[in-house]
Amino acid sequence: MDNLQTQGISLPRLGLGTFRLKDDACTAAVEGALGLGYRHIDTAEMYGNEAAIGVGIKAAGIARNNLHVTTKVWHENLAPDAIRRAFDASLAKLGLDYVDLYLVHWPSKGMDLPAMFETLMKLKDEGRTRAIGVANFTLPLLKRVVEDIGAPIACNQVEYHVFLDQTKVLGYLRSKSIPLVAYCPLAQGKVADDVVLQKIAAKNHASAAQVALKWLLDQDGVAAIPKASRAESQQANLDALKLSLDEDDRKAIAALPKNQRLVNPGFAPEWD
Repeated sequence: MDNLQTQGISLPRLGLGTFRLKDDACTAAVEGALGLGYRHIDTAEMYGNEAAIGVGIKAAGIARNNLHVTTKVWHENLAPDAIRRAFDASLAKLGLDYVDLYLVHWPSKGMDLPAMFETLMKLKDEGRTRAIGVANFTLPLLKRVVEDIGAPIACNQVEYHVFLDQTKVLGYLRSKSIPLVAYCPLAQGKVADDVVLQKIAAKNHASAAQVALKWLLDQDGVAAIPKASRAESQQANLDALKLSLDEDDRKAIAALPKNQRLVNPGFAPEWD
């Protein structure tokens, strides 16, 4: 597994997304993925599955220093005291002494960015999270965090797939050597039905999903966290790493319409 180095941590480029995985099914998915070779598990306070993930991690028996765990604080808990309470609760549910990466899940309109990042930095200084970062931050917000506040963010986690252009955000992140972690990398399953991707997949003896995933992972500074509960899907995503897309494949993917944003809740920021 290829890793991205960022702010003192080593981030496996392919991780397991766990949104909407619950209870025993979530525990089984995490334990199974770790058994297959995954070493990057992504969760969040809002997912309501941190306890189930903690059980899966414990059952898998992987040495803690060989494992990367990300969790996130919800946008309603961005006051300093609330961040601390949310972090303490997440850590307790996961059953861990520390997490590798703690993210602001979504920006909120009334947030006090300097106070937030002062609190996050304290959690890092205390060794309770090895790194901090953000998710769903737009270019203007990123610039405030990185340039005005000087926060050492280890990633920006955003929706990114073959149907959504993230050129501006990715370009900025690359200029600062900050990885982009792609969620919904398979466009909530929509990649499977795309004729262009199916054609590329047939040529490469692969699936459309594997083609879409490898397109992301071939990009400098990009990691991806597809959700997969079944062992077959988890293995297929791992096998995507073996694919080799050629220039014609990349051109065909580049020509796909790139304006499909699938995750856009009412509290989302104004996208660039």
